[in-house]
Amino acid sequence: MRVHKNRSREFHTLIHTLLALTIVALAGCGPAGTGRDEGETGRPFRVALLTPGSISDQSWNGGAYAGLERIRDSLGAQISHIQTRTPAEFEENFRQYGAQGYDLVFGHGFEFQDAAVRVAPDYPKTLYVTTSGNQVRDNVAGITFSFEEASYLAGVVAGSMSRSGVVGAIGGTELPPVRASFQAFERGARDVNPEIRVLTSYIGNWDDVTAGKEQALAQMGRGADILFQNADAAGLGIFQAARENRNVYVIGSNANQNGIAPEVTLGSVVIELPHAFLLVAREVKEGNFKPRVISLGTEEDVVVWVANPVLAERIPPAVRQQLDSLEVLMRAGTFNLPGLERAFPDKH
Repeated sequence: MRVHKNRSREFHTLIHTLLALTIVALAGCGPAGTGRDEGETGRPFRVALLTPGSISDQSWNGGAYAGLERIRDSLGAQISHIQTRTPAEFEENFRQYGAQGYDLVFGHGFEFQDAAVRVAPDYPKTLYVTTSGNQVRDNVAGITFSFEEASYLAGVVAGSMSRSGVVGAIGGTELPPVRASFQAFERGARDVNPEIRVLTSYIGNWDDVTAGKEQALAQMGRGADILFQNADAAGLGIFQAARENRNVYVIGSNANQNGIAPEVTLGSVVIELPHAFLLVAREVKEGNFKPRVISLGTEEDVVVWVANPVLAERIPPAVRQQLDSLEVLMRAGTFNLPGLERAFPDKH
């Protein structure tokens, strides 16, 4: 069939016009109910993360990066991550993200607070949030995790199951949140076994796997048969030591570490960092965020004890029942540990 050339040209012009109008309409549509959509501001929601260690640690830093990915997937954010090692790098990269106009920057750890407070006044449109931090300014906020309650549960497990009467706690460095969680762990162990001995030591860094293994072997040499570790990448060496011994159990921390060495891991004290990060980012994107210290713990299902299903039956039924009862109290906000130091005592 033949078509008149002028009529054909008019038809193609109409099609191109309709397509152009459709593209413009679609570009103007963003998710409903948000305050920082690209269609409204002319730019995407941008979120960055600074970690003090490698995101391959399967612990503190890996959980934070999973949180950054959750923000990307759930809120359509553009994301960026930098691993930092020194306080000078903390400040340098905070400034870099502020200068680039990022909406939200997480400094993942207690040690980032001072840099955030110094940098924030120069970039008032960027919100700086430090985890395990309690500093608040016009555009600085903190997220604290009540790690003590779930650490207490880990202590109950260790004190109930130790055959030698000696358990250990190994940390990267002696930061206040780590020290407080170890004290809660010791309290839980002593409440079920007053004669228990608790060894506590610090590696001096968060990255040295060999040093973590050596610290574990040293505690094992002093009789410890259950080790609670909070050492990030260095903690992988603790799992290695227990795996080679097979007469020692490990309790993981920060992320669900039950799969690292399932044959020797009783459970993990888990911080649900993706959930926590998303809560903050959603408020920021919607324009509803007020700088404050956000306290999250067992009540909010952010810090939880997760038993390793592979070894769950090795925990005696009476101990499992005790854990269940304690968790009910913790979720209800009625559990208290009088006399225990808390890293951030403002929550209770």
